[in-house]
Amino acid sequence: MRRRNTRGWSTATRYSIASAVVITALALTLIALLVPVDKFGSRANAATAAAPAPADDDGLGTVSTAFGPLTAADRDFVRKVRLAGLWELPAGRQAQQRGSRPAIRTAGDHLVDGHTELDRQVIQVGQALGIDLPNQPSAQQQDWLGQMSRAKGEEYERLFAQLLRRAHGKVFSLVAAIRNQTRNSMVRALATSANATVLDHITVLEDTGLVDFDGLSDNVPPTK
Repeated sequence: MRRRNTRGWSTATRYSIASAVVITALALTLIALLVPVDKFGSRANAATAAAPAPADDDGLGTVSTAFGPLTAADRDFVRKVRLAGLWELPAGRQAQQRGSRPAIRTAGDHLVDGHTELDRQVIQVGQALGIDLPNQPSAQQQDWLGQMSRAKGEEYERLFAQLLRRAHGKVFSLVAAIRNQTRNSMVRALATSANATVLDHITVLEDTGLVDFDGLSDNVPPTK
């Protein structure tokens, strides 16, 4: 019965049915392809957002040294370690003097001790590898120091904990990336020291109980 009905269809009808089947199959295939791509794209965007900021390129390219190749990313890292000490050392000394909570004074002690040693090491690395190092904090770092100098009482302590914790959190991913990628033994040793120092500072700053973790996002001003 079905065979007779099918044979009774016109050529045009059979062509239309076949075309509809093909179009439906193509549409389903396209949907199946697009959905995973869209989800993968979302994951890729999230991974990109979490990656460290690209290094500043000084235009010198990769240089051969006795300690291994030295890239622009390596030099940028060394300079940023130096910059960190130029504002975190004064911030630590200020916390030692102005902190009313023992935890704030302890955090200040760790900042001073850690960056005194790290600064000694980074100067040695800079000299050995011929890297020009900054001698004063960046404009943003100077602004942070100014904010803390103007703040008083509990406002000062909360600002100290938040600004320093946020700065250390941002540099932590950079330290890990350089430690993983560099082929220069001196830069690797500096990254190893910096990793331990930054983690210690993150810990003591969190121990103050004054860090607002919701305020650590890049979308939130660090002073709030």
